[in-house]
Amino acid sequence: MDPNLVRTFMTVARLGSFSAAAAELGYTQSAVSQQIATLEADLGTPLLSRRPVAPTGAGERRLQHAGPLLLRIRAARADVRRVAAAPAHRLTLAAGPLALGPAVAARLARARVRLPRLTVTVRACAAGEAARLVAGGEAELGLVAGIAAPSDPLRLPDVGPLTATGAEEEPLVVALPDGHPLAGRAGLRLADLVDARWLRTPLCPLERLRDLAGDGFRAGLHYTGDDLRTVTSLVAAGHGLTLLPASAAPGVPLLAPRLVHRVELVHGALPPGPAADLAAALAPS
Repeated sequence: MDPNLVRTFMTVARLGSFSAAAAELGYTQSAVSQQIATLEADLGTPLLSRRPVAPTGAGERRLQHAGPLLLRIRAARADVRRVAAAPAHRLTLAAGPLALGPAVAARLARARVRLPRLTVTVRACAAGEAARLVAGGEAELGLVAGIAAPSDPLRLPDVGPLTATGAEEEPLVVALPDGHPLAGRAGLRLADLVDARWLRTPLCPLERLRDLAGDGFRAGLHYTGDDLRTVTSLVAAGHGLTLLPASAAPGVPLLAPRLVHRVELVHGALPPGPAADLAAALAPS
């Protein structure tokens, strides 16, 4: 299936207008209409209603497949380019929230001393986006972070052939407001906190806690950002608890279950050169 047709379909569905999609894509409106008609003829079913312009039931299902399909195509192209490209001395390291921990930051500093010609741009991104940026060729290396059992790999999005290696593991703490009845404990068990109010944030998804310790974990407040200072301020103001790596904020150590804040380095095929050297330097010795 022609990825250009899929991209046009996604744009029309997103904007709800053939003319707006044509303007964004740089096509004529008739060209957009012809592409949609070609895609519908190939699938044998209407994908968009015309008045108003909106996805049909089949179109909604097609949209569910369209994004991952285009990402896999970009990932395949990027993977081939990585193998064929000459070594570059300007690299992008995509880092999700809390992914650039103390150990990895120290290794990066040592690597830059050993590789003085190398210029590294650290690109901050949302949770789950680092792997997609690497797969799509927008970053040579990525750092992803999440809650896991010790030495267990993280759940990465299926975005193509990527290599993931553990880069850092830190103990977790329960961040509590000052004066909280549990603040003086030597340690806490997650099962004892299922009835507490929690912050719902990308840094500590409540769905992950429910997977690990069962139902509960009521959301006291939903914060969609990933700014650590904002999260700790919300905790301090009593909006809810959260789990954070021990180096990120004070808190009571989490004793059970045995969980860590895990950081993984992800990358595609790396021929010999600066990117491969930096990847080796960021991995634990």
